[in-house]
Amino acid sequence: MTETRRTWRRTGALIAVASAGALGVGLSAAPAIAHTPVWSVTCDEVSVDLTAYSPTEENTVTITVDGKELLPKKTFKKEFHDKLDLPEHDKELTVRLVVVAGDGDQFSRDESKTAPVCEDETPSPTPSTTPPSPTPSETSPTPSETPSTSAPATSAPATPSAPPSTETPGGGLAETGGSSATPVIAGAAAAVILAGGGIMWAARKRRSAQH
Repeated sequence: MTETRRTWRRTGALIAVASAGALGVGLSAAPAIAHTPVWSVTCDEVSVDLTAYSPTEENTVTITVDGKELLPKKTFKKEFHDKLDLPEHDKELTVRLVVVAGDGDQFSRDESKTAPVCEDETPSPTPSTTPPSPTPSETSPTPSETPSTSAPATSAPATPSAPPSTETPGGGLAETGGSSATPVIAGAAAAVILAGGGIMWAARKRRSAQH
């Protein structure tokens, strides 16, 4: 009977120790599980969700991009949520998140992630260099290029047109109208006719006289 009691006591002591150890582990692990820092980085945005932090102690969060502040130090209790736009970039960026828990450094976080380059972002083209302005010697024409100023050619005097031909197609002279000698010719012709008539009359008279 005595042995049985001793056995039960030992068994009860072991159970108590085991229960106390399990409870201790559970209490120590509970705060670690409660703190939930979740954050993500894309090519153009940073998303931060911090939950289950101490509602009584002050916690802080800071975000930097390549050493420059993207989110200045913010103080929060219990939880924090935010989305931040990244600056335009043509190369990868290093984003760093620093969370300081007010209830113990073991719950703080210091992590870094890389923001890739967005596919639709291309480096801006470099401005084209303006060609140097030409020197006066390049703009002024050389003597060989200067247009020659020649005197306008004088037109030759027009030759007088030939008088219209007075010859008829048959070879004779074309009639050009009445002349001043026409009356004289007509009078002489009339005188010759009258003289001829007179001679013929005188001849007939002599013949008649002879018979």
